[in-house]
Amino acid sequence: MTITINIYYTGENGNAKKFAEEMISSGIVDNIRAESGNIRYEYFFPMEDSETVLLIDCWENQHSLDLHHASPMMGQIMKLREKYALSMKVERYVSDETGIPTNDRKFIKG
Repeated sequence: MTITINIYYTGENGNAKKFAEEMISSGIVDNIRAESGNIRYEYFFPMEDSETVLLIDCWENQHSLDLHHASPMMGQIMKLREKYALSMKVERYVSDETGIPTNDRKFIKG
């Protein structure tokens, strides 16, 4: 059972993008990606909202996510969030172990 968390960071004057850039340049993102159980940690920029950044954060299980939340990196992340005065909207998804239904597969090219 994988856990995917979508975090929408929103700020003003490009602060959400600056936050993501500092997360990357400081090495925090590389450190998170190297944590045991991390599957994905990527930032995306919604086309229709220049003040928001979407983080897709995926973990193997709740235990891996709990270890990440207990890590010193969380303090660094929280300080950067405060520095850039960001608000957050969070969505959490748990994987469907049955996979993509046959009826849905006909709409997927690849």
